[in-house]
Amino acid sequence: GDSTAAGQGVHRAGQTPGALLASGLAAVAERPVRLGSVALPGACSDDLDRQVTLALADPDRVPDICVIMIGANDVTHRMPATRSVRHLSGAVRRLRTAGAEVVVGTCPDLGTIERVRQPLRWLARRASRQLAAAQTIGAVEQGGRTVSLGDLLGPEFAQNPRELFGPDNYHPSAEGYATAAMAVLPSVCAALGLWPAEEEHPDALRREGFLPVARAAAEAASEAGTEVAAAMPTGPRGAWALLKRRRRRRVSEAEPSSPSGV
Repeated sequence: GDSTAAGQGVHRAGQTPGALLASGLAAVAERPVRLGSVALPGACSDDLDRQVTLALADPDRVPDICVIMIGANDVTHRMPATRSVRHLSGAVRRLRTAGAEVVVGTCPDLGTIERVRQPLRWLARRASRQLAAAQTIGAVEQGGRTVSLGDLLGPEFAQNPRELFGPDNYHPSAEGYATAAMAVLPSVCAALGLWPAEEEHPDALRREGFLPVARAAAEAASEAGTEVAAAMPTGPRGAWALLKRRRRRRVSEAEPSSPSGV
């Protein structure tokens, strides 16, 4: 992914999203976790092919799971959404073919950035959500699952900009990265079969269920921390997906003694 995946702006490696996810996963799995990162600050989706090549460089050590966070630079660089999603879909397809599970944190809501003024803030929010929905369709069709970061971070960042943004008022702070990582963690655990079985059944009270993938993508783009995963073969109305609103773990609940390899 990009700077969001790399954790640009924090001062300690343990504060980056990758380290937080590895720590949380180690706590849930009760076993060591080895973390590798190929994220590049400033990257757009067209860099994913290079990053996937690095991630799959050793055929004897294919990752069990890969987390991708990408999209913000695509919006700021005005990359067409069709091109952006084509690169993301290709990356997910390569990783799934190699045997890795894939979770994509979709494009964050750029409309929450303080220094972006109206009407650009409204345009940035609209473009971010449109890309996030398109990313969800592309990733799910290739066998991955997605978590909406845009709507998750939007309200929380808007309410606590001094706490959740870093010194540059653009990248998240350590608390902001922790918020994003803990939203993605349940989906990472579920992809690896480590989430409680009762949580895998759709809960009507949380408005979860099976939907056409395009509709699920649209709902996820405007709902905090919503997961979308492939659910069943294509039918008369196209591909279907399972929409889940997973309960997020607090950082304190996901701290292990120590992940073995970072």
